[in-house]
Amino acid sequence: MDFVEVRVQAPRELADILVAELSQVGFDTFEDNDEGFCAYTTEDVFNPDDVAEIMSRYQGTDVIEYDHRIITRQNWNAEWEKNFQPLIIADKVSVRAPFHPKPEGVEYDIVIMPRMSFGTGHHETTALMIENQLTVDHQGKRVLDMGCGTGILAIMAGMLGAREILAVDVEPWTVENARDNVQDNGFPEAECRLGGVEVLEGEAPFDIILANINRNVLLEDMHAYAALLPAGCPIIFSGFYEEDLSKIQEEAKKQGLAYQSNRKKNNWVSAIFTKL
Repeated sequence: MDFVEVRVQAPRELADILVAELSQVGFDTFEDNDEGFCAYTTEDVFNPDDVAEIMSRYQGTDVIEYDHRIITRQNWNAEWEKNFQPLIIADKVSVRAPFHPKPEGVEYDIVIMPRMSFGTGHHETTALMIENQLTVDHQGKRVLDMGCGTGILAIMAGMLGAREILAVDVEPWTVENARDNVQDNGFPEAECRLGGVEVLEGEAPFDIILANINRNVLLEDMHAYAALLPAGCPIIFSGFYEEDLSKIQEEAKKQGLAYQSNRKKNNWVSAIFTKL
């Protein structure tokens, strides 16, 4: 299966909005650049009319330029080798591809081969989630990673001592990528499962839930997450903007989740709640 890259030139504040809009029509990987960003999806999901409609809706706000191209599957890794740079998060976590040398002086070294999946640490939400994970005791805990993408948060959970990990995503190629990544990072026992919230039916409770998806999915599925979380246990959300935090807090309160704290970067937010 081949992939589609949509290259967008837009001001930073508008680019963030366009990323959120495109994530609603099948794009799940985004890469910032000096002129705007690139968005990626598979060729079978790509609908040029959806993209054109989103762009036309915001053309009056500012000048937006965009185009798209097809990237063959065999060329995808070459694209990442060219563009994917190593990353250090919170001075403790290294995120790199296999072709990068291992850095010195970090506690946790995560090796990711993206293969068209969201979650390399370069997007603000992934980095914010990891920063929040570092504040939560994972030792011996059962962890759920919803919308796992590359599996980076599941890997972080394993490195922090989680005893059992379930990673879930709706895209088959993403689950395949996550399986490879968790195994390559030393956690072959972590389960990567295809599906959405429906695949959680019958699951035992989780000690920690990680959900880096988007505002709409979080609001729609929060009741299911809350039902699987015992009292006093944390859930970490991300994938939404600062202006949406109040909506997340409102729904969380309805589901018996108490707000604890949040981290922000470039208007993106990751927030921690605990079950009452």
